Amino acid sequence: MGEKPIEGRTTAATEDGVVVFLIGMRVNRFTAVRSWWPVAREMPAMLRELARDQGSGLLGCKLLVGPPREAYVVQYWESKEKLLAYASASDRRHRPAWAAFNRRLRQGRGRVGFWHETYVVPAGAHESVYVNMPAHGLGRATGVVPVGRRGESAAERLRIS
Repeated sequence: MGEKPIEGRTTAATEDGVVVFLIGMRVNRFTAVRSWWPVAREMPAMLRELARDQGSGLLGCKLLVGPPREAYVVQYWESKEKLLAYASASDRRHRPAWAAFNRRLRQGRGRVGFWHETYVVPAGAHESVYVNMPAHGLGRATGVVPVGRRGESAAERLRIS
């Protein structure tokens, strides 16, 4: 079931910089469906829109649920410029969804919580290792290579002497 594991040790193929964007929501009151359901419905639609647009800058993402009441998405982006361009584009799904969510958030009196974090990671400042795993995380977003191609240790992959 699911993807076949890649035997041995692999690492993310990219040595370029990457932007890691985490975004999530917390349902504080399940009965306030009008406060949280539109967000829960719209996020997958935005991710599909981005996936169809090869030039969007989204390298890959993973939707996660849990602990109870919470859902979030881990996203990998080519650059902060492409992330911000998508966020502010009036002709894309995010901008109108964000405006509608903000209106509901103000009216909802704490029924739903929202958060996001953005990490701009320069080239040489990230490393990864996956052992007997299908492509995962940054490796799924950018491809994987055998660990030896980038260095046997985390210090080597991070180019630390």
